[in-house]
Parts: sequence; C-alpha cells; structure tokens
Amino acid sequence: MKLLITRKLPDPVLTRAREVFDVSVRDNTAPLNRDELTQSLIDHDVVLPTLGDAYSADIFAAVPEKRTKLLANFGVGYNHIDATAARAAGIEVTNTPGAVTDATADIALTLMLMTCRRAGEGERMLRSGQWEGWHPTQLLGLHMSGKTLGVVGMGRIGQAIAQRAHFGFGMAVKFYNRSPKEMPFPAEQVAQLMDLAAQVDVLVVAVPGGGETHHLIDAAVLNAMQPHAHVVNIARGDVVNETDLIDALSTGRIAGAGLDVYEFEPKVPQALMDMENVTLLPHLGTAALEVRTAMGLMAVDNAIAFAKGKPLPNAV
Repeated sequence: MKLLITRKLPDPVLTRAREVFDVSVRDNTAPLNRDELTQSLIDHDVVLPTLGDAYSADIFAAVPEKRTKLLANFGVGYNHIDATAARAAGIEVTNTPGAVTDATADIALTLMLMTCRRAGEGERMLRSGQWEGWHPTQLLGLHMSGKTLGVVGMGRIGQAIAQRAHFGFGMAVKFYNRSPKEMPFPAEQVAQLMDLAAQVDVLVVAVPGGGETHHLIDAAVLNAMQPHAHVVNIARGDVVNETDLIDALSTGRIAGAGLDVYEFEPKVPQALMDMENVTLLPHLGTAALEVRTAMGLMAVDNAIAFAKGKPLPNAV
C-alpha cells in the first residue's frame, strides 16, 4: 500500500512506516494546498496528514474515485478534517490521543507562569538593554500559588493541567465541561462558562476545536473575568475570538494572556505582538522529540492496523 506523510516526521516514525508501506514524504513544511489535497486522495491508500491539511467536504467531493481509505491524522486535534464528510466518502479517520497530553499540559503551565509573572516582558527588557537593575516594584505580577484556576474542557489535557496546578502550586481548581465529570482530585464543576470566568484568577482553554467551540471565548466571557485575571489558550486558535481578546487586553479588562495557538495561524495580529501583557509561543504544545515520535508512531500504528484489516486503535 502507498502511504503519504504530508510533512517530515522523526526518523523512527519513517523507519516504522517503511517496514509496511511504500512511503512518500513531502519535503514542504507548509500545509497541503488544494491541488495537493485532491491528488493525495487519488495517489495513496493512506494519508498521514498534520495540522492545517484541510480535508474539507469539498475536497472529498472533488475526487469521485478515491484511492485513499484512511486519514491517519498526526495529532489529537482533527478539526482540519471534516470527519463526517470523510466517512460519507468511505474514508476512515484516526488521531493520536494520549501521546500529546503531558507535553501540552506542560506548555499550559509554562504560559500560565510566563503571563502571570510577566516573564516575557522581563526578558524583552533585559535583552534590549533597558534593565537598570532590581528594585522592589519592578514587573510586579500575579503570584500563582494558592490562586484559583478555571479549566474550560476537562478532557485528558485539561485534567493534566489541573493536576499540575493543584498539586504543584496549591491552586483551587474549578472547571466547565459539557458533561458532568468526577475528578480524582479536588475540583469543582461550574455549570455556566460565564460563572466560571468570573470566579477564577487564571482561565485555561483546553477544549477540542471545531464548530461547537468556535469563538467559545468571546467578549462576554472575557468581560466576566476579573481585571487581574489571565487567560491561556493551548487548544485551537479559533476557540478564542482574537478581536475580542485584543479589546479586553488593550482596555485593561483582563491583565494578560498566554497563547500557543492563533485564530488565523500562522498569522498573528500585530496588536497582540505589540502588547507587553501577552506571552506568544509558536505552537510549541507537543514540540519535544520524544512526544512527536510517539505521536508519529501512534499514527503509523493506526495505518498498519488498517493495512492488516484490524480494528483501528484510535478511530474518531
């Protein structure tokens, strides 16, 4: 069977894939364009797509005779793939849950600390030669220990963030989730997102992307937050309405933000880049070699299961 890997992955992943498939690896680091998307469905039995490879309903419709029968997505999030349209076209979709949990939670804590303690602002001051030495009121931020964390979306990643915050920083945990959940650590579920926003010092967004969560964090939610509070997004960029976020930050409605994802990624609004009270990371959520290797091997395992006629381990 022919397998297309849309962007280069760590060597152990490619080695494993080549044991079973005739593998083509694209050497471009940008997402597939429309012509590449349609051609991939014609030329390959399995495609291993990554973030930004937009397999939408119109792409499937544009290829009447599809050779591809599986999209083995590299990543837990798959909102760039219309899974419903894929299944209707006779194509299964898998993802890589679990492998990304701890690394993404670590980045959330990184952003929480950086925005609350103004670390990015401090580093810029030092690197630009503007630091004139320590003094008692310089760069005073929010002390995270003992504060209240609000988690929007208490899946695997949300729980990992909450555990780190509670056991590592003594934070009280509150969360908003579509369905009731019992946690193995102290955590209070809040029925309404607006109520959660009003009660926390740090609000972390950890929901899946897609139509149901598009602009979930908007002006109403941001306006409900306390003026000293910070928002952190490690989910998908379009879960947060960037225009509303910029307004809330620029008017002092909230104190700061930490972002690893963006609504129109890789485009980042100049307004955000100009703000000192925003920490911006270039989508580093899973950017550790062992994590990306584990993700790739999981995606390849899904492809191998398909090739051998076995149940897909991580069907979505």
